[in-house]
Amino acid sequence: MKLTEPRGGTWRVGHGRSIDLNGPACIMGILNATPDSFSDGGRYASVDAAVAESLRMVEAGATIVDIGGESTRPGATPVDAAEEQRRIMPVIEALAACSDCVISVDTYRSQTARMAVEAGAHIVNDIWGAQKDPGIATVAAETGAGLCLMHNGRERETLEDMIADQYLFLNRSLDIARGAGVPAEAIVVDPGFGFAKDGPQNLMLLTRLDELQALGHPLLVGTSRKRFVRGAVGREDPEPDIATAATSALMRERGADIFRVHNVAANRDALRVTDAMFRAMRGERW
Repeated sequence: MKLTEPRGGTWRVGHGRSIDLNGPACIMGILNATPDSFSDGGRYASVDAAVAESLRMVEAGATIVDIGGESTRPGATPVDAAEEQRRIMPVIEALAACSDCVISVDTYRSQTARMAVEAGAHIVNDIWGAQKDPGIATVAAETGAGLCLMHNGRERETLEDMIADQYLFLNRSLDIARGAGVPAEAIVVDPGFGFAKDGPQNLMLLTRLDELQALGHPLLVGTSRKRFVRGAVGREDPEPDIATAATSALMRERGADIFRVHNVAANRDALRVTDAMFRAMRGERW
C-alpha cells in the first residue's frame, strides 16, 4: 500500500497566531462543557474542572483545545444559543487568561462563534461546514479566526459514493467560506467520521482518506471513542483509547494533519511512531 504524507503547511488562526503543520502531527484535545456528551458528559461542567482538564491536555501534547457546549451525539437534546454560550464562554475566558494554547470553539452558530473569538478563541470548528449558519464564515473572515469545515451527512440525501459526497458537501462549504472572504490558509476540512455514516462506511472513509487531499486544505480528523471504533474492536469498551490511537496512526499514513481526540497522550505516542516512519522513509534521522 502506498503511503500518503500529510499535506502540511501553515494554518493561520486568530489573534495573529498560526500553527505549523510541517512537523509532528497536530493534536486537538476535546473539552466537552456539556452534561450529556457520549464519552465524558458532565465531567467538565464546572469552569475549574474544564480549565484543569484543558491544561492537562496541553501538558500531554495538545496544541489546540476544542471547547464545545452542545453534544453532537445522535439523539442528543438540542440547546439554544444562550445555553451554549453560558456553558462555554466562562471556560474560554478563563483558559485564555491562563494559557497561551490555541483555543477552538466547537459551534455552528455565528453569534456564539463571534463571542468566543472576542473572548480569546482562535478557531471556529463547525460540524455543519458553514451550511447551517453561513454567517459563521463571515465571522471567521472578519475576525481572522481559523475555520474548520466538517462534512455532515445528517438531514439530507447523500450520494452513494462517499468520496463524491465529501466533495459535493465540502466544496459547497468552501464556496461559502471563500465567498465570505476567508483566506485559503485559514481553512481546514474534516471528513466528519460518524456523522450519518455507519461502521463499514467509516472504515472505508478511513481507507480512502488520502483522496481528500485534492481539496487543497489540511485534513482534520476525529474518530475518538466513536461507535465504529468500538465496533471494530468487538466489545463495548467505554473508553477505547488504544483503538482510537490505532485509527489515528492509520489516518496519519493516509495524509491527515490534525487529530481531534479525548486521550491526548495515547494518540500522541501512536502518531510519533507514524511520524518517525515517515522520517525514516525520507532518509532522515528519527
